[in-house]
Amino acid sequence: MKKPDNVSDNPGLLPYGSNVGAPAIITTNIEHWKEPRVSSVNKQFEDRFEELKKEYQNLIDEYKWNDLVYKSKFSFEPVIGKIYHLYYANDGKIFLSLISPNEWKKEHIGSFKYNHDNKWEKIKN
Repeated sequence: MKKPDNVSDNPGLLPYGSNVGAPAIITTNIEHWKEPRVSSVNKQFEDRFEELKKEYQNLIDEYKWNDLVYKSKFSFEPVIGKIYHLYYANDGKIFLSLISPNEWKKEHIGSFKYNHDNKWEKIKN
């Protein structure tokens, strides 16, 4: 049996009505739903990116301070948990000392605590 030209084999799968009595198919505008969510997700990514940048900068600073302390002159074995102080010597070289900045008049660079993981943690003054 031959079917007419305007009849589909699977009318339920068509993206439009297949006969005159079918309801009009109108695509829903979802832009009002999508825009605030895109903004929200982008804000989350920006915040996380800023956190990572700050964390990276802190890691770089920690590395530089540790490098400076380890390259300084000291003639003792540091004790874990103790605080040490970094100074400029008269000849411009850097040295590490147990003497705190208020006990003498040397140019103080910073104070550091020696940790169990062999890192020097800069103490905020």
